[in-house]
Amino acid sequence: MGDDSEWMKLPIDQKCEHKIWKARLNGYEEALKLFQKIEDEKSPEWGKYLGLIKKFVTDSNAVAQLKGLEAALAFIENAHVAGKTTGEVVSGVVCKVFNQPKARAKELGADICLMYIEIEKAEVVQDELIKGLDNKNPKIVVTCIETLRKALCEFGSKIITLKPVVKVLPKQFESREKAVRDEAKLLAVEIYRWIRDALRAPLQNINSVQLKELEEEWVKLPTGAPKQTRFLRSQQDLKAKFEQQQAAGGDEADGDDDDEAEVAHVDPYELLEAVEILSKLPKDFYEKIEAKKWQERKEALEAVEALTKNPKLESGDYGDLVRALKKVIGKDANVMLVAMAAKCLAGLAAGLRKKFGTYAGLVVPTILEKFKEKKPQVVQSLQEAIDAVFLTTTLQNISEDVLSVMDNKNPSIKQQASLFLARSFRHCTPSMLPKSVLKPFCAAFLKQVNDSAPEVRDAAFEALGTALKVVGEKAVNPFLTDVDKLKLDKIKECADKVELAGKKGGGGGGEKKEKAAAKAPPPVEAPAKQSGPPKKAPPAKAAGPPKKGKPASAQSAKSKKAPDTKEIVETELSPEVCEEKAAAVLPATCMQLLDSANWKERLASMEEFQKAVEQMDKSEMPCQALVKMLAKKPGWKETNFQVMQMKLHIVGLIAQKGSFSKTSALVVLDGLVDKIGDVKCGGKAKEALTAIGEACCLPWTAEQVVSMAFAQKNPKNQAETLNWLANAMKEFGFAGINVKAFINNVKTALAATNPAVRTSAITLLGVMYLYMGAPLRMFFEDEKPALLSQIDAEFEKMQGQSPPAPTRGTKRAGADEEGDAAEEEVDSGAGDIMDLLPRTDISDKITSDMVSKISDKNWKIRKEGLDEVAAVISEAKFIQASIGELPMALKGRLGDSNKLLVQQTLNILQQIATAMGPSLKQHVRNLGIPVVTVLGDSKPNVRAAALSTLNTWVEQTGMKEWLEGEDLSEELKKENPFLRQELLGWLAEKLPTLRTVPTDLMLCVPHLYTCLEDRSGDVRKKAQDALPSFMMHLGYEKMIKAAGKLKPASKDQVVGMLEKARAVMPAKPAVPVKAAASKPASSAPAAKPASGSCTFPLITGVVGKKPPVKAGAKDEEDRSGPIFLLVPNGKEQRIKEEKALKILKWNFITPRDEYVEQLKAQMSTSLAKWLQDELYHFDFQRHVKAIGAMIEHMEPECEAVIGCLDLILKWFTLRFFDTNTSVLMKALEFLKLLFTMLSRKNYQLSDYEASSFIPYLILKVGESKDGVRKDVRAILTMLCKVYAASKVFPFLMEGTKSKNSKQRSECLEELGCLIENFGMNVCQPTPAKALKDIAIHIGDRDTTVRNAALNTVVAAYNTCGDQVFKLIGNLSEKEMSMLEERIKRSAKKTPVVSAKQERPQREHPANPNATFLRKPAQEEVPNKLKIMYRTYRIQARAQNAHLEQSAPSIPKEFQLDLDVFENNHTCASDIPDLVQHKLDEVLEPVMIPERKIRSVSPHFDDIHNSTASTINFVISQVASGDINTSIQALAQIDEVLRQADKAEAMSGHIDQFLIATFMQLRLIYNTHMADDRLDKKDIFKLYSCIIGNMLSLFSMESLAREASMGVLKDLMHGLITLMLDSRVEDIEDGQQLIRSVNLLVVRVLEKSDQTNILSALLVLLQDSLISTAGSPMFSELVMKCLWRMIRFLPQTINSINLDRILLDVHNFMKVFPKEKLKQLKSDVPHRTLKTLLHTLCRLTGAKILDHMSMIENRNESELEAHLRRVVKHSANLSEKGVLRSDDKVIKAKVSDILSEIFKKIGSKENTKEGLTELYEYKQKYSDADLEPFLRNTSQFFQSYVERGLRMIESEREGKGRIQTSTVIPQHSTDSYLPSSSTVPISSNGEDMNAAAYYERLKILRQRRGLENSTPEEDRPPFGSLRPPVASSTDMLHSKLSQLKESREHFQQEQSHSHSPTRSSSPASNLDDLKKRLERIKSNRQ
Repeated sequence: MGDDSEWMKLPIDQKCEHKIWKARLNGYEEALKLFQKIEDEKSPEWGKYLGLIKKFVTDSNAVAQLKGLEAALAFIENAHVAGKTTGEVVSGVVCKVFNQPKARAKELGADICLMYIEIEKAEVVQDELIKGLDNKNPKIVVTCIETLRKALCEFGSKIITLKPVVKVLPKQFESREKAVRDEAKLLAVEIYRWIRDALRAPLQNINSVQLKELEEEWVKLPTGAPKQTRFLRSQQDLKAKFEQQQAAGGDEADGDDDDEAEVAHVDPYELLEAVEILSKLPKDFYEKIEAKKWQERKEALEAVEALTKNPKLESGDYGDLVRALKKVIGKDANVMLVAMAAKCLAGLAAGLRKKFGTYAGLVVPTILEKFKEKKPQVVQSLQEAIDAVFLTTTLQNISEDVLSVMDNKNPSIKQQASLFLARSFRHCTPSMLPKSVLKPFCAAFLKQVNDSAPEVRDAAFEALGTALKVVGEKAVNPFLTDVDKLKLDKIKECADKVELAGKKGGGGGGEKKEKAAAKAPPPVEAPAKQSGPPKKAPPAKAAGPPKKGKPASAQSAKSKKAPDTKEIVETELSPEVCEEKAAAVLPATCMQLLDSANWKERLASMEEFQKAVEQMDKSEMPCQALVKMLAKKPGWKETNFQVMQMKLHIVGLIAQKGSFSKTSALVVLDGLVDKIGDVKCGGKAKEALTAIGEACCLPWTAEQVVSMAFAQKNPKNQAETLNWLANAMKEFGFAGINVKAFINNVKTALAATNPAVRTSAITLLGVMYLYMGAPLRMFFEDEKPALLSQIDAEFEKMQGQSPPAPTRGTKRAGADEEGDAAEEEVDSGAGDIMDLLPRTDISDKITSDMVSKISDKNWKIRKEGLDEVAAVISEAKFIQASIGELPMALKGRLGDSNKLLVQQTLNILQQIATAMGPSLKQHVRNLGIPVVTVLGDSKPNVRAAALSTLNTWVEQTGMKEWLEGEDLSEELKKENPFLRQELLGWLAEKLPTLRTVPTDLMLCVPHLYTCLEDRSGDVRKKAQDALPSFMMHLGYEKMIKAAGKLKPASKDQVVGMLEKARAVMPAKPAVPVKAAASKPASSAPAAKPASGSCTFPLITGVVGKKPPVKAGAKDEEDRSGPIFLLVPNGKEQRIKEEKALKILKWNFITPRDEYVEQLKAQMSTSLAKWLQDELYHFDFQRHVKAIGAMIEHMEPECEAVIGCLDLILKWFTLRFFDTNTSVLMKALEFLKLLFTMLSRKNYQLSDYEASSFIPYLILKVGESKDGVRKDVRAILTMLCKVYAASKVFPFLMEGTKSKNSKQRSECLEELGCLIENFGMNVCQPTPAKALKDIAIHIGDRDTTVRNAALNTVVAAYNTCGDQVFKLIGNLSEKEMSMLEERIKRSAKKTPVVSAKQERPQREHPANPNATFLRKPAQEEVPNKLKIMYRTYRIQARAQNAHLEQSAPSIPKEFQLDLDVFENNHTCASDIPDLVQHKLDEVLEPVMIPERKIRSVSPHFDDIHNSTASTINFVISQVASGDINTSIQALAQIDEVLRQADKAEAMSGHIDQFLIATFMQLRLIYNTHMADDRLDKKDIFKLYSCIIGNMLSLFSMESLAREASMGVLKDLMHGLITLMLDSRVEDIEDGQQLIRSVNLLVVRVLEKSDQTNILSALLVLLQDSLISTAGSPMFSELVMKCLWRMIRFLPQTINSINLDRILLDVHNFMKVFPKEKLKQLKSDVPHRTLKTLLHTLCRLTGAKILDHMSMIENRNESELEAHLRRVVKHSANLSEKGVLRSDDKVIKAKVSDILSEIFKKIGSKENTKEGLTELYEYKQKYSDADLEPFLRNTSQFFQSYVERGLRMIESEREGKGRIQTSTVIPQHSTDSYLPSSSTVPISSNGEDMNAAAYYERLKILRQRRGLENSTPEEDRPPFGSLRPPVASSTDMLHSKLSQLKESREHFQQEQSHSHSPTRSSSPASNLDDLKKRLERIKSNRQ
């Protein structure tokens, strides 16, 4: 037993490790209890057991192990840190628990595994269980399989990853143990439930008997989708939903859809193991496939076909195999072999999926060509092959190949190509078929629709129908404008028949989505994201046909690029018809004079013509007729320029106003072009052309005009035409312009002899360059060098400018032009313009000879081959996508052993990229990815060339093609450090510029994590840099999840890096605004909506201005945005990192480079790039400029400034080490503004920010330049507003240790100021320690330091008196004498100092270093506040000192001792001071000397902007631990409250003030009252101030109503606690204090928001009844308050929010149901609640039941039942006749009520309460007869009652007029708490009510002939410079009234005893008193 007692004493965790099993067992039991008890999942207690849990489960003793398993389960379930133990514990369970014979142990083991899964550790558990399957012990294997099955059954296939389980399953079926096989079968059945047929393929190879058994089991399974029944901690919402469904009777309808999706989610392909087949190819395969005998070729193909039947293939280089198969398909004469080869290709494509995409471009043209075969078997194989290939690539990549065969001569090829497209479209979403892809296909189909072969037509119809179904009518219709109705119906009919892949129909869906699809960049995978409402909804109004729309004719084909608007088309009219139509609308005279010979008549005719046109309506205007009239002889040959000008003007008018068609345009264009060069008419001609451009679209007009101009010989016309066109392009935008049409004309113009024509052509090229960029130059490369240089110069001018937003051309094109054209621009970007270039097909020039040269063994011949290729490409300039065998040949050269050839190949690839343009996309797989491989080359120059090639390619292709598929992840997988670092660097640069990325990017993440731990530092760095870019697209959650699969050690490291990356994650680039293509205005407001989603703050001031048009002026544009960028949680992240020591702590003597670099890196995400460059520039002037910019942006971007405040402050600390004064001064200017802003925002610096800034700021306080020192001191003063002064103190103390004497003295001065301003509490760590350290400096060599130290100690002395000498410790004699001398000197100065002298003295201190004026003008207000504080301190000290000398015998400052008043005449005159109550103020209102008020009030007069922060500051001091500080703060607030015009400044601060107040009450109650060292007078003084303040506050209803419920609850708690505090009564005048509190409580009840106070009282009552510790008196008082509130209800019911009150009552009844309430000792709570509810019901009736809206489950509420009873009862009563019953009740009860009241009046204790009730009764029932009750009483009693009633009446009438004192302010009150227990009672049992005393005093004074005037307005403000207690006058009142009271009491006693004798002693007392008063008055005079 001895041993037992030893271990019994050990703590639990040690017991758990004990070597005695019993000890361990006991430890486990206790641990289990402990784990169940700990409520906080993050409690530190859990940490102790982290390392022990594995021992719990692997205990060697079976009994202990069972208990250990239970404890471990409890730990895992409850501890936040349990996840860390997953791996070790689960492996322990597998090895040591699953082999146990006890079923309970295994069950617990499985539960532990499942619990780990529940806390999000599924992957680790699954790995451990799968490892367990390899264990030799079959028991373990069986239990592992069973646990996996349970996990899958409960958590489902989303959480349990099935792929690894399915992989090991077949092996279990081969086990020799039957138990294992049986368990495996159960697991297979469970897996089948979740993924259905996806499981069949992996299990195909198990024993056929077992497979059959499985099939039988599978058939039995229910068809419904299984549901997850147990949920992860992160899935609580799903769990709630699941439980709801269960509760609703397992109604599963809700979840079906989700679950179906969930089941379909598993792709059988994912579960398969990839098979490597390349090595298994027969060795002689490549010879056999070329063999002449078809049998040998067949053998070779059969071998491949068998291998390609594997459903999933390992990736590798299949190039040779694909080429061999392609050759068979293309060239083999034996069609059977063609079919076999096609099957092999299909197998390869299906097995490789996306990895086959590289070879798609190679085989598609061959397969398409082979469709000429007729044999169905072959055609079917080819169809299967091409369909399989399509799924591995995208439509865009193969579109060129398909389009090239669409007009093949062979109908079979055309038919099969269309059918292939139709099948392919079914797999597409609208976003995969953007307009740019669809347009060429539709054009091809439309040709085929008219084909002679019916099968071709049908195929085309089917393809069009499918496209229509996928993208919706709106997207396809523009291409179908020329199709007749019959064909259109046929297309629609086909569309209805189409079944889309993966959808059950959905024609409408396409339509809804098509707008969104067009909006997205073409290759977006998931259209769902874009399918929100289309952003371009408004213009869609115009999308219908124009008003006069007829189907467009084929004319529109002229302008290929023209927006597909439905144009106005009209047939040409004969001259007769035109004349007829024109005559109908034009005046007759006009028609007659049109061809008059007299020009004046023609002019008149034109004027009439113009008038007529101006007045004509659009619908009636026959445009063609009118323009033909104008063209009538003399027509455009008009010789008079005036007439001609009018003609041209009218053409313009007609084009603008009418429905102007191209037919009409052709009538006039010739004439207009003819006049365009005319000096006088040219302007009008250009206007008319522009109007026609607007009517008929610019591209068509321009094409016509230019061709007409160049058909003439007039150079002037040619030049002006080009000028007009250049201008028109700017006005209309570039959309739809047919560049090819102009290029030839422009070339003609460039060759013209006339220089004006050449100049105009070059200007036009400049404008075109704005829109087209560099490709434009390619058209003119063969021009003469001189001309080329001119063109280049023009382009140079345009460099960097952005094209202006179009201002015209939007009128008619409406939706379509704006929508489609702009959209197309966005869609294909540069592609549009690149498409215009004439491209050459070079496939013929790439001969097999050239290809074989490139692959030759001799490097020189290889070089020759490459040179030839380069020559072919440069000759062609622009090439088509088909380049034959070249890709494979060039790919081989990228791995050439000769590096020169590699570089040459890279150059060729760059050349190809530029020449081929956007159609390069289809070569990314086969040529682009191999370039990535070259990044792994060891030679830097080769890598650089590869990188440059990559970037050139990406410019043409975009990034999507590169990121799709597994190619990039495969490259990253290669363990080549060069490749990894280059590729990651490249990705880090490219990813942030993308808006969306393919999901395949996720495949790179595991390799990225591997790179984070690579051996090469460079790789690690690049990987870290790339993390934020990956996270930006994939999201933090996915990245963290991927990290979960790493080993624990790696995982922790990676997770840390992910946290870092999260902080600096870039925001996604915003969607480009399409303003440039559509409306100019949209660019400005576009800034607004962005603010919602964007992480960066918007800068005010930008929204209103028009953004800079010139994007070229890069700097300006860059600098327009916000410069401080808000990074969410950035600062928190940095703090975390610094704590975890992941980065350098900001702590140095001089900043080293690594600190600067670290800061630079951290700032890069939080500041604009240009600002960052300026901040780290070596030139100091750039720093000054940057600080200037920061000052400008600080206010508008204050949120972001605060977000990166730590970085800003750190950067400024670096500037403190600069030697340049101008930077330093600018820095200090910024810091002053910064701290002003921070204090205005009420921001508080964190310790992290302060510690990295303040020490370095203090270095500068010792600067030799006065200006710098002054600024630093100013900043230090401001610091105290944003950082606790007590925390600044240690930094300054540290500063006093400096070697720089200036710094020491300044720090000491600053310490002195802190002590003066904030009291001794600022001294850290303790006043004693701090003062000792300060006192050391009294002996310093330097005079200024000595003086500063002495001043600081004197400041401390002024605050805490002689105690200082104890605190400073031992000083040498010399030092002590210096100190004493200094203290004496300061004492002499202070008493006389008035506030007025005080200031100047402060401003010119004797010691130049001790400058107190530390703030610039703008800091005026806070400075005044500081001075004011000092003034108070000095005066308070003076008064205390003076009191001690002059009135040593006064026992209490507030006690009115008349003897002293009489004897001490000096008092009044000697002390010009308000703290002492002057005797001459006894009868006069107190006047405060003017100057003192001023010393306080500037603080409030000048407030303006800093009022709030000043009030906050003062309020914060109310709760100070230092009594004096608190009193002074209260004094200032009282001064504000007493001035009606200033009181509103407190609005908004009421709760804050009340909180500070009850905190102070709590502090007094708990701390000060218990502290014997404190003078109780001080405490009384503080209490008086608080109550005085509260009374002032609660006399202003508007402010009082701002108090919220919670605050009122705490306030009432504090006040009632104070009333019950027995210690208060022991203080002198304590009774008086309690009476004031009583009055205050009444005031609070009356003036507060009635809902809030009622609510607060209910909650307070509930709390007080629950807490057994509290005094029963407390709840009694709360109930008295409630009764009072109930009494007021009739008046206040309308202002009360009943819903809230009933909610509180409901909550009360929930805690205290009726039964529980009745069990309480007192029945008062029950009665109180009943009365409250009855009163509410009485006042509101049945309506009260409508006010229960805030109560949940109101049916279950006891309250509702109660209210219904009460309402019903009152309804019954009312039915019997309300009035009658009321009368009866009243009469019946009158006698009861009155007799009750008179009983109270007769009793000693309750007489006052009785009188009040009687008075209120009389008020209510004015006709009540009291006679019967008074008849039997004595005469004295009757007069007593009468007098009492009269007094109450006068008291109530005098409400508000009565002068208010400070401690007992007579703010009148209707009544007060009717409580014998709380209201202090005078000896005769009458309550002492302040107002009553005042009335009595008035009567006495009248009797004695004294004046009664106390003008209210002379009431002294509650000044801060006198103790806020009762004024002497009030004291006198109270004495007099006490005397009167005692006299009345005496009379009363006499009358009760019926004794006739009466004593007159009180009267003599009064006479005596009167004489004394007279004497005091005469003294004063």
